[in-house]
Amino acid sequence: MESPAERRIQAIQQHLCSDHTHTSLLRCNETAGEFVLEQGYSVILPEKLETGKWEVYRSVLSPMKLVSKFPNHPEIGTLHDNFTRSAKNFRDYKYLGTRVRVDGTVGEYKWMTYGEAAAARSAIGSGLLSLGIQKGSCVGIYFINRPEWMIVDHACSAYSNISVPLYDTLGPDAVNFIVNHAAVQAIFCVPQTLNILLSFLSEMPSVRVIVVVGGIDDQIPSLPSTTGVEIMSYSKLISQGQSHLHPFCAPTPTDTATICYTSGTTGTPKGVVLSHGNLIANVAGSTFSMQFEPSDVYISYLPLAHIYERFNQILVAYYGGSVGFYQGDNLKLLDDMAILRPTVFSSVPRLYNRIYAGITNAVKASGWLKERLFNAAYNAKKQAILSGKNPSPMWERLVFNKIKEKLGGRLRYIVSGASPLSPDVMEFLRVCFGQVVEGYGMTETACLISALDKDDILIGHVGAPSPSCEVKLKDVPEMNYTSDDQPHPRGEICVRGPIVFQGYYKDEVQTREVIDGDGWFHTGDIGLWLPGGRLKIIDRKKNIFKLAQGEYIAPEKIENVYSKCKFVAQCFVYGDSLNSSLVAVVSIDPDVFKAWAVAEGFKSKNMGELCKEPRARAAVLADMDAVGREAQLRGFEFAKAVALVFEPFTLENGLLTPTFKIKRHQAKAYFAKSIADLYAEIAATDSSSQK
Repeated sequence: MESPAERRIQAIQQHLCSDHTHTSLLRCNETAGEFVLEQGYSVILPEKLETGKWEVYRSVLSPMKLVSKFPNHPEIGTLHDNFTRSAKNFRDYKYLGTRVRVDGTVGEYKWMTYGEAAAARSAIGSGLLSLGIQKGSCVGIYFINRPEWMIVDHACSAYSNISVPLYDTLGPDAVNFIVNHAAVQAIFCVPQTLNILLSFLSEMPSVRVIVVVGGIDDQIPSLPSTTGVEIMSYSKLISQGQSHLHPFCAPTPTDTATICYTSGTTGTPKGVVLSHGNLIANVAGSTFSMQFEPSDVYISYLPLAHIYERFNQILVAYYGGSVGFYQGDNLKLLDDMAILRPTVFSSVPRLYNRIYAGITNAVKASGWLKERLFNAAYNAKKQAILSGKNPSPMWERLVFNKIKEKLGGRLRYIVSGASPLSPDVMEFLRVCFGQVVEGYGMTETACLISALDKDDILIGHVGAPSPSCEVKLKDVPEMNYTSDDQPHPRGEICVRGPIVFQGYYKDEVQTREVIDGDGWFHTGDIGLWLPGGRLKIIDRKKNIFKLAQGEYIAPEKIENVYSKCKFVAQCFVYGDSLNSSLVAVVSIDPDVFKAWAVAEGFKSKNMGELCKEPRARAAVLADMDAVGREAQLRGFEFAKAVALVFEPFTLENGLLTPTFKIKRHQAKAYFAKSIADLYAEIAATDSSSQK
């Protein structure tokens, strides 16, 4: 009887009989008995043999089988397995470090070893079990990055509880919603967030235990027994757990590890359910291209509530590396890095843009001679990188070592994610600091979907698929994106494999909207395939997008708020992942605008000219700001600049649908010059304010 692999070979061979263009590119893996079409960093496979369409891309590093386990340690199936192995193998190695002392002051880094962290993990998990928090319970973590965050997360894994990060980005109402939606039974907080929890504790009936990290026992408020909620300090829970240690209640790969709530909707947050297997598969795939050592030091400042930082933590723990936490203030991050001197740094384009601007401005202000020296060093090293040669050590000594010191002087890995890094900044970082890796991922895929190969000198893309998933582009005819587009296939990025999440918690409808019957997760991002099997992000299908700092924006919600502004007849809010702020194009209300113009003495100007008048734009933006504050828009939801137009958005000019909704794709193209001018204006203002 023929095996599935043999039937697959025959079907592919039959397909090739009528089309020999691929034949020379095929290679056979004798072990797997399958064929693939090579494309540099990716390989292409047919999704369905009967159609013969070659459109599924996989990593060339593992084309025959999607990676779900660490190749060298297939026994690791869960987060608990991963940390338990590291705690055994790296028991006396530094693991978690902080500069923040008990009294809140800042000093040198103090370290907890893997063995000490493992003991604390067992005590916390045992303490929760003694308090009645049973297997499968949801445990909330409501504070910023610090060692206790990871210890609580490890405890959840060891005793088969589900960690649920809580964060303030969406405000206290979102915390209330998440706690109730996930039926959270225990919450770990700090004194600052305790007060927020107590303000609506009566609205969270599932909560049974609140543990205050950094809290002093005699300063923790007691609650009436009628509330059914016990409040205690973290240190007290540790002591109780140590006195009554319980054996682990180890999870399986299919068990839920965490529920990460995302802000990517116009309504309430969605809970992304990720299994242990999802997270292990994703990190395992990344180890094909990212290898760390126990001597590596990572600085943790990206929010642990987001999947990007969770991924980094799992990866560092696998290799036995050290994690130093920032002191909690982003403005002092470079101070922390100078003390910690990390070897691995993960961040987002917004910070890299600031580093780029800071260095280039400093070079320009350093004088003619130093600027000329920098440019000579930069161009020489850039040419060496492009030609595959080793740059001259002279330039490192004269120029680049001084720049590297600004980030601690020891970085060997710089990672960028959450939103696209502009090619100019990517090139600058590679020349100044060395190896830079950019990745693309989502919460729903347990983080990484694709990443640049460290040796790929081409920039402006997000690399090939991770070995843990396969990617295809689905036609989006309403936006004129198809797989037959020339010179590059284009479409919505779809992902399949062991990294795809289990679904949105208690929301089967939205789950079915994004995961189809064949298991493909539809990301909503539009991509194209560059030569070599490299993926490039070019657009968004949905009316939700990310800003450069990683915040999700629902523009229609903001437009509805601004529609209440007296000057606004119609409003188009725009932002993208290369910029950290929003801009708006406003079709003004002619009657209100004319009345304002007369009152301000602009009698001689026509309306088109008046729309360009700085005072008019400032007046409209001020009114929009006032309306936004009243509606409690978050800081990043405010438009930072506005362009005024007298022409309304209509069906005739192609800016509205028949149901009078804005055609966002068309509006972006229609107002492209205005949008570019607004961002140039913002950049000029920001640059002058930094001088």
